[in-house]
Amino acid sequence: MPPRDNPTARQVRLGVELRKLRERAGRMAREAAGLISTDQARISHIEAGRIGISEERIRKLAVFYSCDDAKLIESLCAIAREHRGQYWWDEYRGVLDPGFLDIAELEHHAIYLRYLQPVTLPGVLQTEDSARALFDSVLPKLPANEVEARVEHRMRRRGIFDREKPPELEVIVHEAALRMRIGGRKIACGQLEHLIEMSEHPEIMLRIIPFSNEDFIDLTQTVTYAAGVVPQLDTVYIDNRSSGLFLDAAAELERNRTLLDFAEQASLEPAESRSFIHHIAREL
Repeated sequence: MPPRDNPTARQVRLGVELRKLRERAGRMAREAAGLISTDQARISHIEAGRIGISEERIRKLAVFYSCDDAKLIESLCAIAREHRGQYWWDEYRGVLDPGFLDIAELEHHAIYLRYLQPVTLPGVLQTEDSARALFDSVLPKLPANEVEARVEHRMRRRGIFDREKPPELEVIVHEAALRMRIGGRKIACGQLEHLIEMSEHPEIMLRIIPFSNEDFIDLTQTVTYAAGVVPQLDTVYIDNRSSGLFLDAAAELERNRTLLDFAEQASLEPAESRSFIHHIAREL
């Protein structure tokens, strides 16, 4: 089987974690290759996510790497068992940019999610009209069929709330995002009403950072922190209008946890935040 041209972020992460285990054990790629009867080039492809690996080989390598973390190994094997076409977002492969599929995949597999949104709202909390207005504003102008595909995909991301045990969400939104009249007053009001409704969901904690707060001024990026089934699979996603970046280095995870904790301290309590949104909706 030829190497994948566009491995998913999750496939890449499997390879990254295997490489981390090998390097922590002080093993060379050629040694790992010899253990599983392959060549060094294939190990490089596996660790880059370009080639899959069987559960049997993962477990064999784990022993070779002296890794006795059963939960981590089982989590890596679970990723290895996944296959293309298994999940709903695979329907958009070749239709949307792979980044759209990767964020849906990230949210689906997360145990809990923390969002920091300076000027927009998380996709899973957007209304259809608001999402369409956002995609209609992209420059250069998107074809109508791509706008509709993006909107449909964004609405289907809400499926995480339909699961028997939805992930917990902590959403920290700056007042600037609430006052953006995306799509006009009527659509903006509908979005705020939907946000208030969703804030009452038992798994969602919504907090607002008001303009009056003088401490939190980091409005440069949108951050999503997705907790994996084991801490080693935690992921940070940094989003902007042109691209997205997945981070997994321990220092980056810690830095963004600190940023989110600081944003939480700067925000209003959930009940006060809900009242704050009501107030802004009346002002529009």
